[in-house]
Amino acid sequence: MAAKTDPAPAPDAFRRAVRDLTAAVWRPELQVEEIPAPQRIAPFSAAVTADVLVAGEEVGSGRLVLLHDPAGNAAWQGTFRCVTFARADVDPEMVTDPLLASVGWSWLVDALAAHGAEYAAPSGTVTSVASESFGGMSDEAPRAEVEVRASWTPLLVEGSGLASHLAAWAELLCTTAGLPPLPAGVVPMPSRRKPPSRNTRRR
Repeated sequence: MAAKTDPAPAPDAFRRAVRDLTAAVWRPELQVEEIPAPQRIAPFSAAVTADVLVAGEEVGSGRLVLLHDPAGNAAWQGTFRCVTFARADVDPEMVTDPLLASVGWSWLVDALAAHGAEYAAPSGTVTSVASESFGGMSDEAPRAEVEVRASWTPLLVEGSGLASHLAAWAELLCTTAGLPPLPAGVVPMPSRRKPPSRNTRRR
């Protein structure tokens, strides 16, 4: 039986990017926690999940996965990849708007631009769903939901520069949930919650 070998240590570039993730300061409406990262998509990965809370009520949620392949990935056009979704309930009338998908996608690209996050190879989908209850459930109000699923390649320098992408992701979550962006010059207050610990996984 062949002897087991220890996983290779995470490269410095990935460690720097994860430090940005763990040191991020989030808006007070965001409750961000570490979750297990996928192990088979890339050699190294880290992930967080977030709930958007207003007056203690969840109005949206999302997830961000940071992938790293030191050898590079042709589809990514780089060695890092951000993969995310943002989901929130919306007014049922919104899902009838034929421009909703385009507007939903603009929430991401506008947030990236607003925070000066340089990126390549963006891709994604915007999905809206409406539901109405009947019969014994007819007393329940109609519901509608919008979900943005996206990925992009952050153009990092030796792993540095992820902070602007994290700020853009936070803005995407809040915009999807109907919260306005923070005014220019306003800095988010640090959360009292303990930031997620580093989570690196080797395939």
